[in-house]
Formats: sequence, structure tokens, C-alpha cells
Amino acid sequence: MSQTSGSHLVISDFIDIIRPPFQLIVGVTALSACLVTLLVVLSVFSTQESRKRPAFYLNIVAISTAVVLSILSGITSGRAILYPFSPTGEGIYIATIFFALFPPVFYDTILLTRLLALYPINVTPRSTFFKIFIFPICIKCGRLIVLSLYLCELVQSTKLLRSLEQHAQATWFRNPYITAEWTMQILDNLYSVSIFLYNFHARTSKMKYSGRIGGQIRQIVFISVANFSLPLFLNIAQIVCITTSHSFAMGTMVLLTNNYVSVIGVLCATIWFSGTEWIRDTKRTTVAGALRQCSSQEKAERFIAFRPGSNEISGHAQQSPWLSEADRHALGHCGCFQGLNRYNNPA
Repeated sequence: MSQTSGSHLVISDFIDIIRPPFQLIVGVTALSACLVTLLVVLSVFSTQESRKRPAFYLNIVAISTAVVLSILSGITSGRAILYPFSPTGEGIYIATIFFALFPPVFYDTILLTRLLALYPINVTPRSTFFKIFIFPICIKCGRLIVLSLYLCELVQSTKLLRSLEQHAQATWFRNPYITAEWTMQILDNLYSVSIFLYNFHARTSKMKYSGRIGGQIRQIVFISVANFSLPLFLNIAQIVCITTSHSFAMGTMVLLTNNYVSVIGVLCATIWFSGTEWIRDTKRTTVAGALRQCSSQEKAERFIAFRPGSNEISGHAQQSPWLSEADRHALGHCGCFQGLNRYNNPA
């Protein structure tokens, strides 16, 4: 009886140990699948013009960074499940922490580039450009400094992986570096979105728009708010976790979710813009092809009607002795004879 209860206790302890990395693998796999799907959609709807913009390549870099984070998280968590007594190397563990903490600064920089649409570099005065961008640049530099200090302290704490994991979990609760970085991230996003929406409203409020243009403007506003509101809620959740809960696994899951949501938000905004351009180019190509076809049919009508040997009044193409069998077949295939019926039936 005691042996059975001891076995149940060992199994229960093992399940409690592997539950956090297993949940992490499941969540990261689902979010990574969303990224891959959105990458395919972006590639399909991107036009030749949109591929020349820096935002397209920045999105590719952001997706690649998130995929690297997924791979590192999968390796770290997978080895924690399969080989609980032989954990991953120190380099991979530190690289996972690096790709989990530093990329959000880059993602927020991509969102900051939206301001360049309202303040182009070659048009905006230097003084105005400096006033607009000095705060987000300084706060991003502050975030990088704080994260570097945390990572240096983590690496220098010990050279043993087991102690490194224990140190990360022990210093997680109310860590001043991480709390400061997430607070600055909220201020950074709040400033960028507020400046964008305020100037966008100021420049469009004086315009009279309706219908399609008004709908597009509302969509831009909704996308901007969504790109800010979802990461903001997750940032608040991160601060709540780090200040109220000692669970390192829960905080890590919220952190990774915030990273993926930030990438997905930026990617969705780019897909929306690329999809709009793709529809516009498709319509333009269709209209141009129709105009060329109409022009070719009109030329064919004139050629057949006034060719020597044809009757200008009855003028049916197939009755002209000057029209070869190949010409009849080619013109009949493109539907040009349909436009010539008015010569036979003037009524």
C-alpha cells in the first residue's frame, strides 16, 4: 500500500514538473502557426510596389525573430520534459531569454514608423522632427539599457544552468529591471499611438470625405487602436503577474503571448494595406486589359469593314474574299464578329 502511494506521489510530482513547459509548448506552437499563416497571406497579397517599402522587410525580420523564439522555447521546454535531469545548455537558455525580452523594442519601433507617414523626413523641418521623435528614441534607449543590465546580472550570477534557472525564478518576483522595462513599454506605446491618432485626426477632420474614403480612414483608426490596446492590456497583465504572483511560468507565458500579439498586430496592419493595394492593382489591370481588348476589336472592325473586296454596307467579314481562313478563325475567336453584326442589321 505504501509502495503504491509512493508511486502515485512520484508520478504526481513529475506531472507538476512537466506541466509548465508542456503548457508553454502548446501555447507557443499555436501562436507560431498563426505567424506562419499570416506570412503566407502577406506574401500572396503583397504587390511589387509594397515589397519595395522598408515596412515589408521589417515585418519579415519580425516574423523571423518570433520564429527563432519559438524554436528556442520549444528546445528549452522540450528538453525539460524529455530530459528533466539533463537540461539544455547555458547558451540556449540565455539566448531564449534574450529573444523573449529584447525583440519587443524592435516591434514597437516598427509601429513608430507610422509617424513617418505624417512627418516625412525630406519635408518635415528638423526642429519639428526632433521634437516628435526625441521622446520615443530616448525611452527605447532606456529600455535597452535596463534589459542589458538584467541580462548581465543574470549571466554573472552563476555559471551553472540549474542555478541559473533557479536564479531566474527567484529574482522574477518584483524584479526592478523587468518592471521598469514594461512600464516604459506602456509609455512608449501610449506616446506613439496618441501622437499618430491626434495628428491623423487633425489632418483629416478638415477634409470632407464619405463612402469608401471615410471607411478606409475609420479602418486605419481601428487598426491603430487595436495595435495599441491589445499589447497594452498584456503589458498591464505582465506587471500584475510580476508584482503579485511568484509563478515564473505564468509570467513567461504572458510575456511570450505579448510578443506574438505585437508581431501579429503589426503584420495584420501591413496585410490590410497590402491587400488594399493588391485589389487596386488587380482592378487597374482588369480595366486596362478590357480597354486594350475594346481597342483591338474596334481596329478589327474598321479593318474588316473597309478592306478591299468587302461591302461597306453589308460588310460581313466572312463574305469578304480578301479575308483568309486564318483571319476568320482568329477574329472569330476573340469575338470581333459580334461587333460587326450592325453592318448586316443596321436596324
